Amino acid sequence: MALRTVYLSVGSNVGDRKGALDQAIGALEQEQIRVVERSSTYETEPQDVRDQPWFLNMVVRCETRFFPLQLLTILLRIERELGRKRTRATKRGPRIIDLDVLLVGNTIMHTAELDLPHPRMLERRFVLEPLIEIAPELRHPETRELFSSYLGRVAGQKIRKVPT
Repeated sequence: MALRTVYLSVGSNVGDRKGALDQAIGALEQEQIRVVERSSTYETEPQDVRDQPWFLNMVVRCETRFFPLQLLTILLRIERELGRKRTRATKRGPRIIDLDVLLVGNTIMHTAELDLPHPRMLERRFVLEPLIEIAPELRHPETRELFSSYLGRVAGQKIRKVPT
């Protein structure tokens, strides 16, 4: 079975944020989701629920044999194992870990469980900036535009690269 290139967003704004990112990446590797490249870590202001701590975010490029819905199931399990409790009330609130499927190759799919490409990625500087860092020539599967062309639309969102 062929390997798929996938891009995932990894974020945390509760507790040891950096440790949560590292644990999540380790868990991906244990699940046969090989992390090929990771962006810098960015500290970013919350977008939807503003009254919460700032996030640490990054994007990782991975290779896997899993299909998109299989991948989503694994990511949700990793989140649970790392202590995330998903409820309606906490959907966009503080979270110890947040793993989102951004892209699976050029797959376009819209199901009740998963939309690809991620439906809000073009509205999120904390996704676009690290994605462009590791894949500057990557194009949106539906519009075929370079992801970098969308960055100007989110320039007002506060973000800073965390020193290594």
